[in-house]
Amino acid sequence: MVKITDMSKYLDLTALKANYDPYWIDQSMMPGKAGTPIMAGVWERVNGKGFVYYPKKAFDAAGYKVPTTMAELQALEDQMVKDGSTPWCIGIESGAATGWVATDWIENNLLDEAGPDTYDKWVNHDIPFNDPAVKTAAQNFESLVLANGNVLGGRKQTVSTAFATSANPMFDNPPKCFLHRQGNFITQAGFFPAKVVADIDNQVGVFQYPGQTADSKPMLGGGDLAAVFNGKDDDTKQVMAFLTGKDYPGWSEQAGFLSPRKDYPLTNYKSKLTQQIAQLGQQSTVFRFDGSDQMPGAVGSGSFWKGMVAWVSGQKDLDTTLSDIQSSWPS
Repeated sequence: MVKITDMSKYLDLTALKANYDPYWIDQSMMPGKAGTPIMAGVWERVNGKGFVYYPKKAFDAAGYKVPTTMAELQALEDQMVKDGSTPWCIGIESGAATGWVATDWIENNLLDEAGPDTYDKWVNHDIPFNDPAVKTAAQNFESLVLANGNVLGGRKQTVSTAFATSANPMFDNPPKCFLHRQGNFITQAGFFPAKVVADIDNQVGVFQYPGQTADSKPMLGGGDLAAVFNGKDDDTKQVMAFLTGKDYPGWSEQAGFLSPRKDYPLTNYKSKLTQQIAQLGQQSTVFRFDGSDQMPGAVGSGSFWKGMVAWVSGQKDLDTTLSDIQSSWPS
């Protein structure tokens, strides 16, 4: 049996609470003996999934402005279409995981539009999967992105377009599209074209996927816990303090490292783009883990993914899709 050590025995919990968002503290707790909560680990790396990237030089040359609200994003999209451009680059093909890209859009919309309480209830199945708030989130994704003229190649083609390289047409001359919503990992080598990655600060701009108001900055994401198993010595205590300190250098930026600390120095990140991404994450007003990752596997990485493929490709309408996913939830 593996024994998990209560991290509060190794770390200054008061200091952690001062430098971590309360959500990260809550998400590190689990029931201990007799139901007493213990800190099972501490977050040493996080990632965000609500960033919108754009080809910096072409975007600026066209006179476009970074939107701070959903209404401004819609207006920007309308202007791009009026200018004869296609707003969005999207691909939801990902091998056996095809469909997950679409789930992220719905989750982000739901978190902002309905709020974190409704989001949590949906993830925990305290409200049905096909709740009206979920349908609205999907409809807004449909009108913003999937409508005719809004996405490169058209709605159906997104299902067969590889997510990993779907943003690359942004960097054609002239760009074939201008906007790509994805996590911070997309800036690693192997996604954007190599020549773009080599000059990423000059080539790529970013903004947070906006909320309904400028003060609403919801963020989806994930992270990695550092935990101790049967640790008893001072060396372990020092290692854990280092992993959670503001001077921890983290993983390589190319591996998508972002610190969960609110006071983590932005200058620790080498690229200006990553500094900006980290700052956006620090300024988020609410954070929630990716919803599908928290759901039972039969749904989160099963019927939800497959349902998005069926709906986006036109095989099923939205009501049928959401009802089918609701029916698939394990008893």
